[in-house]
Amino acid sequence: MSATQLSYSFAKAHGVLLVSQDDDTAQVLLRDGVDATSVGEVRRQTGMPLRILGTVSPATFEARLAEAYARGESEAADIVQDLDQDVDLMQLMHELPPVEDLLERQDDAPIIRLINALFTQAVNEQASDVHIEPYEQHSVVRFRRDGMLTDVARPHRGMHAAMVSRIKIMASLDIAEKRLPQDGRIALRLGGRAVDVRVSTVPTTHGERLVLRILEKDASRQRLEALGMSVDTRARFAELLANPHGIVLVTGPTGSGKTTTLYAALQTVDKEHRNIITVEDPVEYDLAGVGQIQVNSRIEMGFARALRSVLRQDPDVIMIGEIRDLETAQIAVQASLTGHLVLATLHTNDAPSAITRLIDLGVESFLLASCLRGVLAQRLVRVLCPVCRREAATTNDARRVIGTSCPETLWSAVGCPTCKNTGYSGRTGIYELLVTDDVLVKLIHDGASEAALRTHGRTTGARAMRVMRDDGIRLLVDGMTSLDELLRVTRD
Repeated sequence: MSATQLSYSFAKAHGVLLVSQDDDTAQVLLRDGVDATSVGEVRRQTGMPLRILGTVSPATFEARLAEAYARGESEAADIVQDLDQDVDLMQLMHELPPVEDLLERQDDAPIIRLINALFTQAVNEQASDVHIEPYEQHSVVRFRRDGMLTDVARPHRGMHAAMVSRIKIMASLDIAEKRLPQDGRIALRLGGRAVDVRVSTVPTTHGERLVLRILEKDASRQRLEALGMSVDTRARFAELLANPHGIVLVTGPTGSGKTTTLYAALQTVDKEHRNIITVEDPVEYDLAGVGQIQVNSRIEMGFARALRSVLRQDPDVIMIGEIRDLETAQIAVQASLTGHLVLATLHTNDAPSAITRLIDLGVESFLLASCLRGVLAQRLVRVLCPVCRREAATTNDARRVIGTSCPETLWSAVGCPTCKNTGYSGRTGIYELLVTDDVLVKLIHDGASEAALRTHGRTTGARAMRVMRDDGIRLLVDGMTSLDELLRVTRD
């Protein structure tokens, strides 16, 4: 009998984890509070005497249980290989209702087992996105790990429609509508961990293409201390959040962690004495003590309409998921000028360009100068695998990039089984923070160029803006990332 031969649901219900066994004894771990009846039931199931290794708290037991029953990282590909290409597609299309915990379902139809294995593997490997892409001869399943896409499985082309239908059912989408894009959401549990999945479908010439965004509800990531900011940047950003009114912007490309930064920022605001309301598309995480509004274009509930309603809700702090148009920008500016602190994201490449972007949208420069408090731009860089990273003497090219602060040695990526031969494990942020002062306010009011704004930001003494590449140098010095990775992310 293997350590996981007891079913996951049985082990969870009885609070008993079968750890190992020898010829005549099974070693088990108990959850606090387990009674003799459960122990006796496990003894009956195993058919041998039990040796109790000890008891652990419910939280520790849940973590050990999930680890013991986690599927292998190649299970999705193994299931694809096991499915015969001539399998009856009508049988594959037979679906069951969405599951509460994926680890409790191991005897479902092949397509259901495949989709459950994909979700389980994606969460265990900390993938941010799952891509399911149809082509003429086959489909491709890819995971985005640490910002990079890698192939996971290549299901037969005939399985693609069944996979799409299963995911659509889980996301409560219309399985009959294959001509229009659709968006939905799936709530999953994996070994007691709550996971949200955002589903997006678009029609292509060979079938519907799906992208699934994995959102694990991990509160520990929603803290400023966990974002990788330098101490001085974090302190100055916290000062911006302490303003009673004004606009604070967070900018960067898609997938650079802007929303996570804003969520972490909201955690620093006094929720007990201030009314905090967000307008998002979509609401990615539930925040305790915060009123969160989901925009819905199908019923004409866009950002602008939602914001107008929010202003009648007596807010102190307003978070806007994204400023996309002039109307939303104007409402944000007016809200900040009437005593509200407004936090918002914007898609720009750096901090100074956020100012010119808003002016290009049509915001009056004198109004923006009056309300803008600061702009935080960010990117995510991959962190070197601590197991296989390699230290080497610094090259002349590295010295030219880093400058006088360049250390004698730098770390580089190698690759090992722990990091799946990528050389990296996880990501952290690099930032540039532009804080307004009297001179910058005048430059914005006078419609100064982006170059002039950037030059002033970098030459304001002790509080000067440190551009993202310069901010990343601290990660090079600490051995957290490589020069190649920093140059890849900041090559502009």
